[in-house]
Amino acid sequence: MNSNSIRCRGVLFDLDGVLVDSTPAVARVWAWWARKHGFKDPDEIVRLAHGRPSIESIRELLPHADHDAESREVERCEIEDTDGVVPLPGTLELLHAIPPEKWAIVTSCTRRLAEVRIAAAGLPKPKHMVTSTDITNGKPHPEPYLKGAKVLGTTGADCVVIEDAPAGIRAGKAAGAHVVALRTTASDTEVREAGADWLVNDCADLSVEPGKDGEAFFLLRRRTK
Repeated sequence: MNSNSIRCRGVLFDLDGVLVDSTPAVARVWAWWARKHGFKDPDEIVRLAHGRPSIESIRELLPHADHDAESREVERCEIEDTDGVVPLPGTLELLHAIPPEKWAIVTSCTRRLAEVRIAAAGLPKPKHMVTSTDITNGKPHPEPYLKGAKVLGTTGADCVVIEDAPAGIRAGKAAGAHVVALRTTASDTEVREAGADWLVNDCADLSVEPGKDGEAFFLLRRRTK
């Protein structure tokens, strides 16, 4: 890795806030849920829930509730609300530039919700995907990104993680990956404190340089202005 390029075998993308803008839909659902349960600051609940599996947020916020039932209700509402779910700048270009077998989506969504948002945003269907349905420990635990690297046939150390949320950045770093943070959700201070190696505006600031014939590695580059 140098200041403007990372040599890697695979790229692991978070979904919400990285590839798609689902912020309005997420905010609507979690603000509704917060008001339903009497929380005084719905915006704070929205911030807490971002980048984590829904059931983990629910367990923390409502320790004595029926967590599975609450999670199903949140998922149902999020699946039904796709208004404004669109690809973020540079997403389609970057995904099409990387061979399908060398990238995966690693998201805190359930598989069903992830598939709905991928379709709503018009993204290419990923060959590989890890969701909250596939893991035991959610971000910031490294399990999601370790599993993502494994499905690509490599290790965390040979991958680049692209994230927007501090919990996801910490998960990527704990998995041994280089982490690129996007300025789509959290403040620069928050993502730097979480350990991001690079900070860029969005996927439009990134490009790919293929490896030589037969070489497993390729370069992820940061565009300079």
